[in-house]
Amino acid sequence: MPRSNNGGSWLPLDRELGRISRIELAAAYTARPLVAFGLALAFLVFAAVQGAAFVGGTPGSFAIVAATVVSAYMALNIGANDAANNMGPAVGARAITMAGAIALAACAEAAGALLAGDAVISTVSVQIIDPRDVGDADTLMRAMLSALLGAAIFVNIATFAGAPVSTTHSVVGGILGAGVMAAGVDAVNWHVMGQITISWVLSPLVGGVIAALVLALIRNRISYREDVLGAAVTWVPVFVGVLGGGFAAVIGIKGLGRIPGLPLEQSLFLGVAAGSVLWAILVPVIRRSAAGLENRMRSVKALFALPLVIAATLMSFAHGANDVANAVGPLTAIVATSESGGFGNSLLVPSWTLIIGALGLAAGLFLFGPRLIRRVGGQITKLNPIRSFCVATSAAITVILASALGLPVSSTHVAVGGVFGIGFYREWLAGRDSDPMRMAREERQRRKLVRRSHFLTIIAAWMVTVPSAAAISGLIFAVLR
Repeated sequence: MPRSNNGGSWLPLDRELGRISRIELAAAYTARPLVAFGLALAFLVFAAVQGAAFVGGTPGSFAIVAATVVSAYMALNIGANDAANNMGPAVGARAITMAGAIALAACAEAAGALLAGDAVISTVSVQIIDPRDVGDADTLMRAMLSALLGAAIFVNIATFAGAPVSTTHSVVGGILGAGVMAAGVDAVNWHVMGQITISWVLSPLVGGVIAALVLALIRNRISYREDVLGAAVTWVPVFVGVLGGGFAAVIGIKGLGRIPGLPLEQSLFLGVAAGSVLWAILVPVIRRSAAGLENRMRSVKALFALPLVIAATLMSFAHGANDVANAVGPLTAIVATSESGGFGNSLLVPSWTLIIGALGLAAGLFLFGPRLIRRVGGQITKLNPIRSFCVATSAAITVILASALGLPVSSTHVAVGGVFGIGFYREWLAGRDSDPMRMAREERQRRKLVRRSHFLTIIAAWMVTVPSAAAISGLIFAVLR
């Protein structure tokens, strides 16, 4: 084999080795999805074994094991899809890396599910279709299994398409479709469905408006001041206190685990107290963090980074505590129906189902979460720590307002609506500061800070969530029957 002119390396051999290396890298990149699917399949097998170990020998054990696998499948999809709501803005703002966000969110989601997720079965599931209208226990079990599987399939499709959807609304749609097939249209509580439909429209709009208002307030109190760093030292603890207080109020309203929710007045008092304590703690912390920083907006953004990560972690904990019921609630109904022939309006979730739900949330986030985290965090509109903090704050405030009105809301709709609100508000500011009549059409398009393709995809996914999940669940029930 000929040498190079300088007597150095064997160039043809180097070129061949380089090609082999590139082929190996391409093969490894292509195999990544297969590894994720393989690990997900292994988790489903693990769930089946655990379900068989806990219910072996009991009546209807085969149905319970099948429901356990479907519940684990739903938990994987919830972790993959809903994680973007909490960690997406923090990653998009570069306040935390993708790996750090996944690790932190997985721990927080699992902790929330295990420590505070032993709640009763969702009352929405009972209110949509009255179990007494379904008939015999076998039909009820098939209906709940069909609802859970149909909702999981729809969320899986939405995750594959890169659309963050509401897992709560998916479960609602699944129960609606399977319930109609089992008991007929007259068994549906259409008043409750009307409330849920109203929440589709109101929650993202309110979330977007509040996020834009918070950003406008930050601009007024910090960004437009001559001493931006000094203004940030004063106002960042206030904003973080409001966020922490809002989170505490939400927890007070909804309750956690075996701790029931509080009346609205007591929850608001809890929020004010928690926010005041958090403000008092953060005042000296922010002052020390600002020491030595330059008087510029980059320094202000740095001061918002840590509060943003804390907020995302808290919201992940709350999500794990509340939304794990979407996966294990129908499973609990099936277990109770198998054991007693029916279930009431409140049942404690067995500990072993919580473990499967918590592990499923963490595994789904780890294996399939990055794609939607990137979509929410950076592909809808450009985010930084300040804008992402506005999204987190608006999510907490919107949930409080909706709870006061008695409207069921989706954390997905609220968070994504906040991201849209930030983007459209910045578009409005850009248009106000310029003369659109003098700009070329290409320049006007370039100044659109919200990507319309992603916006339309997500809105379309929201609109078809309940009817699609209902159709899939109804078809599955027809097959099982």
